[in-house]
Amino acid sequence: MGATETKQEIVEKVPETVKEKVEVSGKEQMKQDMSEIEKIETKCPECQSEKLINDHERGEIVCGSCGLVIDDNLVDMGPEWRAFDHEQRDKRTRVGAPITYTIHDKGLSTMIDWRNKDIYGRDIPARNRAQWYRLRKWQRKIRISGATERNLAFALSELDRDSSRLGLPRSVREAASVVYRNAVENKLIRGRSIEGVVAASLYAACRRCNVPRTLDEIAEVSRVSKKEVGRTYRFLTRELNIKLPPTSPVDYVPRFASELNLSGEVQSKAIEIIEKAMEKGLTSGRGPTGVAAAALYIASVLLGERKTQRDVADIAGVTEVTIRNRYKELTEQLDMGVTL
Repeated sequence: MGATETKQEIVEKVPETVKEKVEVSGKEQMKQDMSEIEKIETKCPECQSEKLINDHERGEIVCGSCGLVIDDNLVDMGPEWRAFDHEQRDKRTRVGAPITYTIHDKGLSTMIDWRNKDIYGRDIPARNRAQWYRLRKWQRKIRISGATERNLAFALSELDRDSSRLGLPRSVREAASVVYRNAVENKLIRGRSIEGVVAASLYAACRRCNVPRTLDEIAEVSRVSKKEVGRTYRFLTRELNIKLPPTSPVDYVPRFASELNLSGEVQSKAIEIIEKAMEKGLTSGRGPTGVAAAALYIASVLLGERKTQRDVADIAGVTEVTIRNRYKELTEQLDMGVTL
């Protein structure tokens, strides 16, 4: 290989069959990871309950409703060693960071550290610092080459920003990144704003991972309107054939209860009220956040931890009128005998 060959010339010499195999293997890996993410919303095959308990000590997944052991071969994906501080962790770590879809290059590239120190922590001589500055500059440039990579780099940084503001876990960020990458792969971005597709991908990931967020919450942290988020979300789910179950009011109860500083007893009572309402079909056609808020309000009154309707409405993102309407329906239909 000649020393004057450029990166582009080297890439052009790679046979097309090899390039196709690399692209196919990447797509297959993404499909496998997508299927793994979809396994998150597993239901009990016996009673269809979603109350699953991960027992990491026994390596089992157990249904919290009927007690069925769904899986007894859980694999611990963490390291076999333990570390009690950063120094021990650095010494015992034998591998790099795992592959992640939240970075445009999946975290496989390297970066030259901004600190002017060598591997031993010694300062780099002043005469070499200009050279290291140029190396950092070129390293940043070669990490992002091409329109697709620039698109991914911007979109995934936007996704990370929105996720951080919503306080979403890592699993949701990974799922949203996979949805966005699938949209790019299927050429669904053209004619739509990157921010809108990112927000829609995040909303779909929240529903898939059972970490519900409303369209209002997604739109509030993104730079697009609620209407555009909803329209783009419906477009993505249709074109990518994403099947998502309807959001249940029960999914919102833990978060609302935590923000209202309500006890676990109130939370359990609210879930019980919602389940009875669902059995009678009272939640059909009703917004899940309004039902969850009304159930929490009723439970707080019953158990002596009463909150004002305004407090509950502010946390749930609904109006006080909505809470009163749902409250009236639930108390009358379930014959609870509670007064405002």
